[in-house]
Formats: sequence, structure tokens, C-alpha cells
Amino acid sequence: MNSPSAPLSGIYRSSADLYEAIYSRRGKDYAREAGQIAALVRERRPGAASLLDVACGTGSHLEHLSSHFEHVEGIDLAPDMVRVARAKLADVPVHIGDMRDFRIDGRFDVITCMFSSIGYAGGERGLVEALDTFARHLAPGGVIVLEPWYFPETALDRHVVGDVMTVGDRTIARVSHAVREEGAHRMRVHYVVADPAEGIRAFEDEHVLAIIERGIYEKAFAAVGCDVDYVETEGPGLFVATSRRNG
Repeated sequence: MNSPSAPLSGIYRSSADLYEAIYSRRGKDYAREAGQIAALVRERRPGAASLLDVACGTGSHLEHLSSHFEHVEGIDLAPDMVRVARAKLADVPVHIGDMRDFRIDGRFDVITCMFSSIGYAGGERGLVEALDTFARHLAPGGVIVLEPWYFPETALDRHVVGDVMTVGDRTIARVSHAVREEGAHRMRVHYVVADPAEGIRAFEDEHVLAIIERGIYEKAFAAVGCDVDYVETEGPGLFVATSRRNG
């Protein structure tokens, strides 16, 4: 869930348990999103049975997608995120790989890439490489569901977000500041974590997410042989693309 062309940020590299705790309490409704994905897929491919979640993180979408599809797998760049996902989902294959050039066996009726993870792929070139990789793993007539990062017209500048939460006996503060520069958001995130065993520790991450025009996404989907719809949601929206290949 970080840029394949840059070092993994600390939260992904070595603090996946902390990531899991934060998003379990920030109100992200993985079950609702999984149901929305399943409904959009069924409209286009009613018999879809297999799904690959790219940039699956700690497996929170997969946990719920597994109740909608017979066979699910995940893949993520960060070994520590994969560690948590495998522990959570003992019967689900979870691989380590780069969204731009992974190779795993089989083809899937559905490929998902959620939580705006595509923003880490490295701009338009990374988007094209990722979608080409997705297409190689997609069954004929299969469906790609991709959540983009924000478009130029919706990307805020100098945006601040803050949260404080208690999870078990640990209290976590997270504050972020995102600025627009050179076609991307550069986001600095500060964490302060307090728990009885370790006391108080603090660290900082930096994330760079590409801001890409909607038309460029649509062009990239067309280039890999997909018809694509854009579905508005509460966040950045969803691209839902169907492969034109029949065999």
C-alpha cells in the first residue's frame, strides 16, 4: 500500500498492527464497501466466483469479500501487512508483490484495488503498468473495481486531518497534513502511541499519492481492453471496468 518506487513508509513497513488498530476505530466500513463491490460486480458478471484484492493491506476488505465470493486471494507490497492479513485470514492465500508487475498463478473473475492504493503506483506510468498487470490476471469478461485517489478538481490543498482513539489499553493520536505539489499529494503524518508496556513513542511518515485526471484513468482502462464506468461514492468514487475479452 505504498509506492513501489519509494521505500515503504513506517506504518506499512513495521507497524501493521498499529495500522489495523487505527482503521478499526476510524469508522471505515469494510463490510459495507465489500457489499457494494459485490453488487457492482454482480450487475456485470453474475456468476463471478473468484477475486484477487490488490494492495490488500491487513486483509480487512478480504475478510468481508470472502462471504460474497467462493475463492479470494490478496497481494500487498508490504511484508508486515501481509503478515497481519495471513494471521487474520488463515484460509486465504495472501501474496507479497508489487501492483505494477506481480505474477501469480491463475486468473480471477474480479480484481479489486481499494483504499486509493493506486495513488502510490507512481503517476500515470505506474497506473498503466498496474492495469496491464491486472488485465493479465483477469479472466475473460472479468471485472476490475478500482478506487482512485482524488482527481485534480477534487484534491484539496493544505488539508489537515486528526484523530485520537483508544484501542484496548493503547491510545493513538494521528495527525496528517497534505499539500499539492507536482501532480501529487505529499502527506506528512505524525503518530503518538501510548501503551502501558512501552510508554509513549512517536514517529512520522511521509506519503506521496499521484493526482491523476479521470480521463487518464479511463484511457488506461481502454488500453487494456476494458469498458469502464465511474461510480460516485462518499469518497473518491470507484471505477468499475469490464474486460471485453471473451476467451
